[in-house]
Amino acid sequence: MKILTPGLRGSPVISYAGLLEKIEILRSTLRWAPTLARPEIEKLLRQANAVRDEVMQLSHKERFVEAAAAESVRVERTPGARRRALLERSFVFEGAFGDNPQLLEALEIAEKAAPTDLPVLIDGESGTGKELMAKVIHANGSRSDKPYISVNCGAIPDNLLESELFGHRKGAFTGAVSDRKGKFESAHTGTIFLDEIGELPLSGQVKLLRVLESHEIQRVGSDEPIAVDTRIVAATNRNLRRLSEEGRFREDLFYRLGVIHVTLPPLRERRDEIPLLFAFFGDEAAAALKRRPVRMTPRLREFLLRYPYPGNIRELRNIIYRISCLAGETADLQHLPADIRPDATQSAPANAAAALPAASDASAATAASISLSDAKRAASDEAERLFLERGLQQVGGTVAELARRCDMNRSHLQTLLKKHGIRSKDFRHRPPSRGDDGR
Repeated sequence: MKILTPGLRGSPVISYAGLLEKIEILRSTLRWAPTLARPEIEKLLRQANAVRDEVMQLSHKERFVEAAAAESVRVERTPGARRRALLERSFVFEGAFGDNPQLLEALEIAEKAAPTDLPVLIDGESGTGKELMAKVIHANGSRSDKPYISVNCGAIPDNLLESELFGHRKGAFTGAVSDRKGKFESAHTGTIFLDEIGELPLSGQVKLLRVLESHEIQRVGSDEPIAVDTRIVAATNRNLRRLSEEGRFREDLFYRLGVIHVTLPPLRERRDEIPLLFAFFGDEAAAALKRRPVRMTPRLREFLLRYPYPGNIRELRNIIYRISCLAGETADLQHLPADIRPDATQSAPANAAAALPAASDASAATAASISLSDAKRAASDEAERLFLERGLQQVGGTVAELARRCDMNRSHLQTLLKKHGIRSKDFRHRPPSRGDDGR
């Protein structure tokens, strides 16, 4: 079907609105046609619905591509400005994120894709926050008040896969004592998150492809099709393109799922985010354990800032929860898991160096330059922390007053305080230091 005239961008022969109107007229006519048998009418209605959904996807995809093209010609902004712009646009994000360009690009793609119903494929190493990204897409979309259903494809036995995803009728197999809805029916009008999609067996991939194409499911033991309106977000820590080339993942399913493709960088490439996550997970652990957030000794903090985190954000979260549970008010190196705990007789810089992978002779110069860069950043962070603590002490812990004195946005100041693990209420009962102006 010819929709757009070649060479005339944005000048449709038949507009999307006009085409959708014609389809709706067709559906209404079919619904009340007196000469057709009911099964024929239902069949034609399903075909019309499929055409309508395809047109809606084309419309959403075209708007997305145009928005992405318009974004690319804008003047490039600094990383800090990109992050603030996301937050100022009321972008819903439960957690903390830094200025890594790859991560910001992923969040900007998610922001544009969220209002559409296009499938999204998220990939990245284990623990990089793929499920959190799926929740971000759901929360920022038009289905945010509808169900969000999460499914771990790798945890479902092959013989139960179809029943788990699509449901079953009573008596369909031994143990099916009643009718049961599947995950797709439970997610109707909402979002279904298919985690570890790369672990789905080929038989399950065929069934999932049919759902993507027809927007219908069949319960096990039933021939009756059930229409489902579900936004699909899938995630994997595997290379699906390579798996499809090896014949272990269907190529047509890969392209169906990857209309919008988001890649999350590992935490070792997002080191500016680590202090923010210290504060975020520290507060979360304190609330769960019903105690004050734990403080870190300088050598523990230095070690954790330089640790490579092979398990990414999940590993960092587990470490913070562990030290929050085992330590009293202050955590030190002995509260770390034994398999990553450095030799207590080493100095803090040596501990931090032990946490990093050993560099080869060929990369010694690169490692030295990275260490110098880290040292400069650490010195800058320390000066920033001391400035904030001194300022809070002068204003008695009042964040709004400190923001006014520094001519700084209050939300940005709160972000800096979280970055350094500083709690304003700790300064509210301290008398001003000698030499303060007393204002």
